Amino acid sequence: MKGRLNLFQSAMLRWRDLHPYSAVHVVQIREPFDRARVESAIASQLAAAGLTGFSLDRARGRYEYRGGPAAVELEVLAGNGDRHTAIRTEIERQLNRPFPRDGAFVPFRFFAHDRGGEFGLGLAYDHFIAGGDSIVVLLNDIVGCYLGASMQRPKPNLYPVTFRPVFVRNAGRLVRGLHWLPRIAASCRRGMRPRYTDHADGYNAFEFVLLAAPAVSTVRVKAKALGVTFNDLLVAIILKALSRDLPEASRAGRRREVAVASIVNLRSECGYAAHEAFGQFLSSMRISHPLPDGITVEALARDVHRETTRFKRRKHYLQTLLAVQINGVVWWFLNTGQRQRFYAKAYPVLAGLTSLNVDALWESPTKNGTAPEYLRAVPTGPVAPLVVAATSSGNALALGLSYRRSAFTAPKVATIGSFVADCVCSLQ
Repeated sequence: MKGRLNLFQSAMLRWRDLHPYSAVHVVQIREPFDRARVESAIASQLAAAGLTGFSLDRARGRYEYRGGPAAVELEVLAGNGDRHTAIRTEIERQLNRPFPRDGAFVPFRFFAHDRGGEFGLGLAYDHFIAGGDSIVVLLNDIVGCYLGASMQRPKPNLYPVTFRPVFVRNAGRLVRGLHWLPRIAASCRRGMRPRYTDHADGYNAFEFVLLAAPAVSTVRVKAKALGVTFNDLLVAIILKALSRDLPEASRAGRRREVAVASIVNLRSECGYAAHEAFGQFLSSMRISHPLPDGITVEALARDVHRETTRFKRRKHYLQTLLAVQINGVVWWFLNTGQRQRFYAKAYPVLAGLTSLNVDALWESPTKNGTAPEYLRAVPTGPVAPLVVAATSSGNALALGLSYRRSAFTAPKVATIGSFVADCVCSLQ
């Protein structure tokens, strides 16, 4: 086996033992659907990138792409009916469809929704193999090939190094930052725990909201005016959305803070550009806030920014990864029921956020030169009962909301999605 899994990938494998941990991307293609051409484009680009003949050795934490012809699974959805309903239903189905646990298997599944003059092309993948940026690059190449554009590029590194060199380079910061772990533990004791009707029910339901251009510019302009980042402002809006219907009893107890986990991409820290390596380089940060009555989104965004700035400046993602390693050791001493409850008790978050800028990655073969409509769904796993996948593409903003049906109802998630959309549209 040529590649070794990093800490976050190993954690994802533990999570997918409890529930499927599949992610989904969908890109809209403004051309008529031709099944044979789509399958040919998929096969040629998977082979060109070396992403064939995959095999996983879980016991050793290693994997390999052995090459050979691509095995393409493409399901064509019925074209009749509402496009959004069909895509939502298929994404939800793919989120809950597991991949094989170990050995040789194809970690990609494709589907297409034919609408006559255009179609949606979807890719479901075993999330531990890649982050969203790698999947955008892969889909970009497939779409370009389908449209007849030359998308030749060097084969990416399929076996990027793990986080060990990052730890070695930052050994001093890692040691100095150990005092941060007790602070996180104290924050977790103040955090509201997600409530599940059944911890064993890992089913992921899905909803999404599409905000047309110039939604992304609107958020960026507001964030710049506040002196915060795009992601900080989205975290603040999600925190505000979660706080609106919290019972008074929750606010009065010891656990009065609401926490959101935000994904951090360490690709650049590891020394790779998006086109240079296929894989994932993820960590996360937990942002917790007491959300006093009457706090504005603007004030909340500034509070979030202070926390995220401190996290990034001091490189606390190193301690997060260390905690992931410690959790992996603890995991072996827990039974299945304890594992299902572990994060809700020890690391309570009510939602997660993962942001991805497709515009920064997409090399468009289309006539207008803009990135196409793009939607993502990210699994919840045992960590957070709700995950918001915010995707910027063509200056539009797509919000994919995956949620545990044992923790959230469909009307509640629809309300959260509507609130976030209204907040974005009202930014000035």
